[in-house]
Order: sequence, then C-alpha cells, then structure tokens
Amino acid sequence: MIKNKKGDMGMKALFTYDYGKEKMDRLRSLGYDILVVKEDGLTYSDEIGDAEIMVCYNPFKTLDIQKMRNLKWIQLSSVGIDQVPIEYIKKQGIILTNNRGGYGIPIGEWVVLKILELLKQSYSFYRNQQTKIWKVNTSLLELYGKTVGFIGTGNIALESAKRLKGFDVRLLGINTSGRTVGDLDECFSLEKIDEVLGRCDIVVVTIPYTSKTHRLINKDRFKAMKRGSFLINVSRGAIVDEIELINNLKSGKIGGAALDVFEQEPLCSDSPLWDMDNVIITPHNSWISEKRNDRRFEIIYENMRRYINNEELKNVIDFKKGY
Repeated sequence: MIKNKKGDMGMKALFTYDYGKEKMDRLRSLGYDILVVKEDGLTYSDEIGDAEIMVCYNPFKTLDIQKMRNLKWIQLSSVGIDQVPIEYIKKQGIILTNNRGGYGIPIGEWVVLKILELLKQSYSFYRNQQTKIWKVNTSLLELYGKTVGFIGTGNIALESAKRLKGFDVRLLGINTSGRTVGDLDECFSLEKIDEVLGRCDIVVVTIPYTSKTHRLINKDRFKAMKRGSFLINVSRGAIVDEIELINNLKSGKIGGAALDVFEQEPLCSDSPLWDMDNVIITPHNSWISEKRNDRRFEIIYENMRRYINNEELKNVIDFKKGY
C-alpha cells in the first residue's frame, strides 16, 4: 500500500462513482487507497468500515454512516446538502464539503435559456410546429430593460447574472447580509425579500435548501410579486410552495414558470404543472453538460490534495450559518 505524506499507510477513501482510471490514478498518486463502490443500494460492510473519506452524492438512504467509525470527511458531488444526515455529522465533527462552483456555468446557461423561452413563448411555437400550424404570436416580450432578482447569490446566481448582463437588465440579489456581489447591481438582506420581489419582472430561486428556506416562496411571497412576473427554480423544489405556485399560475399573477426541481421527484403524473401552457418542466437536468465530470473531479482532486497535506479545504460547509 502507498505510503502517504502523513506517514500512515495509504489513507482510505471511498468513492461511490468511478471517474475513470486516469483520474483515479491521479488520486492514488497523492497517497490514497481508493475504493470504488457503486452508490445505488450501498450498505455497510467491513470493506468500507475503515474509510476516512467518502466522496459521494447520496448513499445515505441505505448506508448507515454511524457504523463508519473512522469517517472524518465527506466530499459531496452535489451543491445541495439536504440529503446528508446533518445532525449526526455535526455531532461527530465530520467535515462536509460540497461541489460549489462545479455546476454554475451550465445552470447559468439554462437560466438564461428558460428566461428567454418564457418571454418569447417558445413552447407555443414548438406545439404549433408539431401540428404544422402557422400562427403569428404578437404577445412576446423583450428581456431588455427587465429587472431580474436572484433569491440567493451564490455561484449559480453569479454565473447566471454574468450571462444576463449583456441583455441590459437590472440585476438584484437577496442574501443573508445584503452585501453586493459579482455582476449584481443591488443586493438586499433576506428581511427585505418582499420589497425586492415587488420590483422584479423575473425571480430566480438559487438559495440553498435548509429548514429556514423550506417553502420560503409561499403565499405571502407570491402576493408580494408583480402581476405577470416569471419564476425560475433551479435550487430545490421544497423552497417553493407548489400548491400556491399552481394557484398563482392559474390566476395569472405569475405569468409563467420554468422549473427544474420539484417538491417530489420525479414529478407525479397527476400534477397540474404538466398541463399548464405557461410552465416549462425539465427533470432536474439543468446541471448537465459535457464538462460536468471534469469540473467536479478537479474540485475533488484539489480538496484531496489539500487534505493529505493538512491544508484548509475548499467549500467547507459552515454549520454556524444554519446549514
């Protein structure tokens, strides 16, 4: 077994996804004993019991990590952390890091695409094309001059804002402190959410899901929004009250929505959202691109290099912030 730089025998790292021989050999060259076990249906065994590191997405439904007594660090392949048994991790002092920044570019492109599709009502033209109907639509809108508000100003919001800047829009953001970041023109604290929503033509939900953000976009938030405004959600479905969203779409208070995430996934077949003309549905797919694995791996590699050299890790979840 490889001798690592801490002087121990090769430090054991459990991966639930195989990034290919070349990439995994790069990690082994750092001084790790790499074990790859498929995530689906993963359960505890002596083979994984002594792993100090686990790199995964969501094995927690079937894997009891309380049996992994040597576990000190979990590196997620996702940005969201709501699938993790947070209380146990906090109690045990296990480090948790995520893939913040890994999906910002493809999701940012998706956000711009769906905003334009909603304003230009692309879905109506696609339907007409399928039935060979030639019909001019004179109700299309411009993105120029609109105000776009981001609920949450992390990497996904910043990558989206960077791409929207060229459309001459006003960019607003909501975060914990109200600090202005990136290409956003103004930012406000969460306490001013209703005021900000009232100014926005388009609202993009990018805030992390926590107990505090559960159904943050609820009846009161929809009431605060402009009539005819649009909603985009690329965060987590449970941040938006779906029943209230459906009611506001039906009444016309919300002019349209592009949804990549839902309270229940897959979205149940009897959901009214499927049949709404002003709703675009994608199956939690906005993060997909041909470069996703390379970006994700580089974040993992850099953190594993830092860990074995006793350096500070990137993207550490600060539980003091309420996560």
